[in-house]
Amino acid sequence: MTFEVDLLATPKAVPEVRHHLRALDFEVRLCVTELLTNVIDHLGEGTPVTVRVTSTPCGHTRVEVTDPDPRALPTLLTATGTAESGRGLALVGRLSRRWGVDQGADRKTVWCELAEPERQPVTGNVG
Repeated sequence: MTFEVDLLATPKAVPEVRHHLRALDFEVRLCVTELLTNVIDHLGEGTPVTVRVTSTPCGHTRVEVTDPDPRALPTLLTATGTAESGRGLALVGRLSRRWGVDQGADRKTVWCELAEPERQPVTGNVG
């Protein structure tokens, strides 16, 4: 299973990507949503990104969001009960087996791996 799309990170793009992934588990769609929303919130609306969802050789589902800023690293926060933000990476951390960041000279990829395999295969490129 492979899904990959290049897009501009905008609020409108979030439900569109989720729609294309509707055959996958809720947890996969939620992780994609959180990682894409982090780009919008921390790098700005309109940032070019690549969203990728693949199967690993071990049968897990890997979610990746690549953006062009290798310096703006995600930070796991502890949100208070009344905070309106700061829970995205905590959700990703709870839902996934592991998560991390791969840095390049001109980009970074924030990724996570989920233990639950996809329900139906999704193939092709969107965009």
